[in-house]
Amino acid sequence: MIRRCNDKDFAAIVEIVNDAAQAYRGAIPADRWKDPYMPEQELRHEIASGVVFWGYEEDGELIGVMGIQDVADVTLIRHAYVRTAQRRRGIGATLLSHLRKMAQKPILIGTWKSATWAVRFYSKHGFRVVPEEEKNRLLRKYWDIPDRQIETSLVLAEVQRPLR
Repeated sequence: MIRRCNDKDFAAIVEIVNDAAQAYRGAIPADRWKDPYMPEQELRHEIASGVVFWGYEEDGELIGVMGIQDVADVTLIRHAYVRTAQRRRGIGATLLSHLRKMAQKPILIGTWKSATWAVRFYSKHGFRVVPEEEKNRLLRKYWDIPDRQIETSLVLAEVQRPLR
């Protein structure tokens, strides 16, 4: 079942994000890695900034989460994570499909350049990597991230709802 997450899900979201983010350990630059990957305070900041989390629940347990955030004239997909033990079951695809149906604006997704598995996943689901110059412009316009993260990230845009 997919449902909007609420305050009671906060601890589970933190746990899912930090469990699933272990896939990035050693893949992203060492100066971008931290442990925990997303501390509670950072998650609270993301939620306060407008990221709304949706969760995939099975047998009463939240096993995957994905955030959606409207920023100006686009919708961002943020913080997409599935518990390590539950991967490769279509949970991420189900969440992405649900959020895409909710979006009224072009969708953008930012991820690490070195997260090739994430790029393949989003490409398989109708997104394309935008050129470097456009990526830099988009990350500065729609995200609040440091320059070093901009250098090491990329942006994917939805093919069926291109940016204007």
